[in-house]
Amino acid sequence: MREWITSRNAALEILRLRSRDLFRLQIAKGVQASGKLNELIQLAGKNKIIPTQVDRRQLDAIDPNHQGIALEVSGYRYADLTDVSENAAARNEPLFVVLLDLIQNPQNLGTLIRSAEAAGVHGIIMPSARSAGVTPAVVHSSAGATEHLAVVQMNLAQAIDALHDQNVWVIGLDGGSDSVPIDPGRLGGKLAIVVGSEGEGMRPLTRKLCDEIVRLPMKGKIESLNAATAGSIVIYLSYLMNRQ
Repeated sequence: MREWITSRNAALEILRLRSRDLFRLQIAKGVQASGKLNELIQLAGKNKIIPTQVDRRQLDAIDPNHQGIALEVSGYRYADLTDVSENAAARNEPLFVVLLDLIQNPQNLGTLIRSAEAAGVHGIIMPSARSAGVTPAVVHSSAGATEHLAVVQMNLAQAIDALHDQNVWVIGLDGGSDSVPIDPGRLGGKLAIVVGSEGEGMRPLTRKLCDEIVRLPMKGKIESLNAATAGSIVIYLSYLMNRQ
């Protein structure tokens, strides 16, 4: 499967890492070849890709939100749970994982992947059905962080069972009345953070398998934060308190 990447940041990361098979690079006519675009062209040349100039309308047909470029690449390569554990072992760090329970909005998924990668998370786990996958829109919103992070598609209940077998503490993030205020002191060691979907939160079985259900304390008038914002805060809280 082939797809088009139309974010300059994401295209740069793919070219730097050679994380995908590379096919074509199209650039809109009249775009100034400076800054990131110039670097992108140079990297494409090193990867034996000769850019072609096309009418902007041709890129509009690929993606109305393109940034003057379109890089044709192979589809995203998903990892497996073993890869995530090996990432932690290679860094000599306690396993740090984020599980996403039916996140469906590509912008939210991209934001969470970007936050997780920046905070040193070893992998993202999410179901393959009823959930956003790593599409070009997600790659775009993550600014290319998808290319640096292992993303696994598997049954979340089975994933949590496997994490428990590795003595990982699993916390679910939820604003419900039965949740407890998050305690930063409990975020050390092997940790998995579960973030529920935008509207429904965690599914009952996922929730049941968590070791603890926590919430962020809220002082303002708004009832809760969205999934991407709340998840990113907890990811960074864990990193800042225990993983520097």
